[in-house]
Amino acid sequence: MNQQLAVPPPARREWAYFLDFDGTLLELAPTPDAIVVDAALPILLDDLRAACGGAVALVSGRALDDLERRLALPALIKAGQHGLERRDAAGQLHRHATPQLAKQAIRVALLPFIAAHPALLLEDKGLTLALHYRQAPELATEAHSLLLQLVDEADHGLMVQQGKSVLEVRPAGIDKGTTLVDYLDEPPFRGRRPVFVGDDRSDEHAFQLVNDRGGISVGVGAGTLNARYRLPGVRAVRAWLAGLTSRRA
Repeated sequence: MNQQLAVPPPARREWAYFLDFDGTLLELAPTPDAIVVDAALPILLDDLRAACGGAVALVSGRALDDLERRLALPALIKAGQHGLERRDAAGQLHRHATPQLAKQAIRVALLPFIAAHPALLLEDKGLTLALHYRQAPELATEAHSLLLQLVDEADHGLMVQQGKSVLEVRPAGIDKGTTLVDYLDEPPFRGRRPVFVGDDRSDEHAFQLVNDRGGISVGVGAGTLNARYRLPGVRAVRAWLAGLTSRRA
């Protein structure tokens, strides 16, 4: 990855903003449940949404109901589980099917591995299955090999998505990039220049889609391949977005 990427240009209200959550708007935590949403974040997102005529969406690996519960911003557009579930601006829920029997078979097959390594965390999000190894990084290679084997044996169009200290089993063909395509065909995003901000490999499809559309792709920290701009961390992302709301004020 090119570590010398420039900072993005100042945010503009006529753009369409698609934002990852963990590692982008919030610092990563040891476990998914350990994050703390500070009071400033909902205010920033609500101000940004108002400044941009509603053209702001969270596009996260978290489950949609988890995002909605933690943020309590019903007017903010959100997509969960890498786009397998999303709400549009009208509040309509769009949800893709997952081969549940295959997913559950993989979950059961993982239980002995989890029992042998208690530092691992297996998270069933409903449509996806996430194996977190942040507390046991030495198990990354073994966990990845095991999941690849189980997905291959399941043979139901599933894939293994790598993230930061997490491996996720999800259906192939639906990702954050395809989710942005869906949103950009709908108001209030239609006709706007797309912006995507994210921090790990699960965001690469969105970066590439935004690049292809002449948009602004912003990687957070090190480790992103397709981003054309970079911000060093969560604080910098928030400051960049807040610049737009400050100008609005």
